[in-house]
Amino acid sequence: MEELSKSKIQRGFMAKGKDVRITVILECTCCVRNGVNKVSTGISRYITEKNRHNTPNRLELRKFCPFCYKHTIHGEIKK
Repeated sequence: MEELSKSKIQRGFMAKGKDVRITVILECTCCVRNGVNKVSTGISRYITEKNRHNTPNRLELRKFCPFCYKHTIHGEIKK
């Protein structure tokens, strides 16, 4: 039985799926909307993963922004 499964793998019968989990970058929408001004010294960004099949739309999470000093909505951006 073990020899049979090894031979299938060697011949390439086993299916290889696409990468379901992809890496996405979340950016603070409050900092982007207000622009980088004297009060805000930058834009908060987080790196996370999402499942492409379960969440096909853009991901939005409430995360802490150290530049706004509060929890804000961080949205997915293009790489």
